Amino acid sequence: MRIQPRQQLVDLWRAILDSCYVRDPESADPDARVWIWGGTGGANSISDAEQLLCLLYPATQIATFALDQPDNITGDVRDALEPFGTPTRIGGVVVGLLEQFFERHAENGEPVFAAGSYLGGTDGIEPTADQYRLELVDSFSMSLSLCIAALRFLRGFEGVLGGEVRREAKLLRPRIAALEPVVRARLTAAMVGLVRSFVIHTPEPRSAAGRAMLQMLNRGEAASDAALAAIAARLERLRVQTANEVRLAQSEDIDVADDRLLFECGWTWGVSSAADAVDLIGHRIATTPGVAESRPYLYFTVVALDGILDLLSEKIKERDLLDDTQRQLANALKLRLELTQKYWSTVARFSPGHWPLEDFPWRTSDGEESDYYSLAVGALLMQDMIYRESTDDLVRTVAVFDQLARRGRITSRLTAGDPAAVMHSPGVPMRLVGSEHAGDGTGPRLLWQVPDFATMMLKRCLQAAGLPSSVDTRDRLLELADSAMDHLDARMLRHGAAAGLWDDTSVIAGSAATNGAGPFAPDRPSWFITERMMECFVIAYDTFSQPPLAPEPMIKRAVESLSEAEHLLNQERLEVGDDDQSAKRVALDRIEQSLERARSVLGRRPATALSLATQALAQLDELAYARENATR
Repeated sequence: MRIQPRQQLVDLWRAILDSCYVRDPESADPDARVWIWGGTGGANSISDAEQLLCLLYPATQIATFALDQPDNITGDVRDALEPFGTPTRIGGVVVGLLEQFFERHAENGEPVFAAGSYLGGTDGIEPTADQYRLELVDSFSMSLSLCIAALRFLRGFEGVLGGEVRREAKLLRPRIAALEPVVRARLTAAMVGLVRSFVIHTPEPRSAAGRAMLQMLNRGEAASDAALAAIAARLERLRVQTANEVRLAQSEDIDVADDRLLFECGWTWGVSSAADAVDLIGHRIATTPGVAESRPYLYFTVVALDGILDLLSEKIKERDLLDDTQRQLANALKLRLELTQKYWSTVARFSPGHWPLEDFPWRTSDGEESDYYSLAVGALLMQDMIYRESTDDLVRTVAVFDQLARRGRITSRLTAGDPAAVMHSPGVPMRLVGSEHAGDGTGPRLLWQVPDFATMMLKRCLQAAGLPSSVDTRDRLLELADSAMDHLDARMLRHGAAAGLWDDTSVIAGSAATNGAGPFAPDRPSWFITERMMECFVIAYDTFSQPPLAPEPMIKRAVESLSEAEHLLNQERLEVGDDDQSAKRVALDRIEQSLERARSVLGRRPATALSLATQALAQLDELAYARENATR
């Protein structure tokens, strides 16, 4: 399946409106429509944010998909959003959807981040009402991205009120004025939630967690004093920085400076049981204690970093969207992001001879093993490279992704009873340690399942393809991305109300012959997977928009060809006077224009420059041959 991000995003928007924006059965007006919330996992703060992000994220990340400037909406986008009405009405519909979301996920005026129906209990035990209200990092991160997108949209749309949408301005201006502080309040709460969910885990080497970490870093060998000393030395600078700079919401009981202890950092599944209140600008906020185990979870760490990167983008700085409190929180999150990326980038490549990351599968500090965790650590390593715009070890990291693609059945076929199938459906199970203490403590330990192995592979390969690497490396990354896209295209729903969205897992369960038409196909989409597909299309659009690679050998060949062509052109000019109006003079002028164009694109598109120089050389040779033939 070829990745064509513009067309795929347009098709995605069309499918979303077909599935979600339907005729209102309670209205007598045949044109009245209503937005349907929820998917296969039900409706909750995470699912609803994912659903709305599928519409709003492309609209605020890609200029040609912008919805805040009615006059500039392109034809294919206008056709896809035709159920919303004319271009001047689209913005008002989006404002209404935002109002619905923020009203649905607030209690007594305070934002709520409950995971709700996305949660399950272990051993089939139903979670309690208090457990369904637990707030997860997924919700904080998705809400952060949604709020940033909403503020960017509202800021842009408010600027055109009174112009293209003059007739609706009187109604929309007060609605936007009331909506913006609600969006800001949720954004602040999401940022605080992410700060309080960041954890530093310092197990003793002889503890179960310590032994699991040492076996991973020491390639399964017994921990020796020499190995402990090597680990302490390698992580010393990072440990000192963490001890000196990470203060906000951190418990004083954690002694990260003690080099006799191991340490790891990242995000746990929710507000940590060790999190302190957040003290900002003279007042304390978010004092409710958390229950989440104070140990990093790889999945939630990746999700948290993705949301923080949206917050730290240059577009946010240019728009000056954050207030003083939010800027202080953003700086705290940026520090945690950089420390976390450095930590996992270091441990993934701890041994230069044979990386721990290359020792499949990765074992987490709670002793769980899975190729999914190897991919998550690889994603953190790749994310660190992209953040620093570094290509060090990129070739080796791509080789890791290549092996994981085979092990995860992205580039190889699933077999009967294949254990790799679980990573795709129903997903890798994660036990949320500490969730059993929520409320009155009578509920089960909760279970969270993540089926995003293929989308994580696709997303990281597309992101890394934007780095200034070699042609071979970029081609391999795009080949892996194409393979992941093939896998995910097979999981697109083909029939029913949710056609064009995801996720038909019948192909994972060995029922591909139904092609989504049988009883296996759900009638509602999985917003968890659909939202991640949308992100991949946006990243692909950005990657494909960048200039092609300009390898030095190709530049050298182009320069050599240009030099020869320009020299031969000068020779031919010796035979033509300034006032010559012959066909040869016209031909030489055209050749000169081609060579000037080749020079102008040489640094950005050396292959194009080489092609132009080659054509010029061929034309100059024709002129030389004609002159020699005439002489004979």
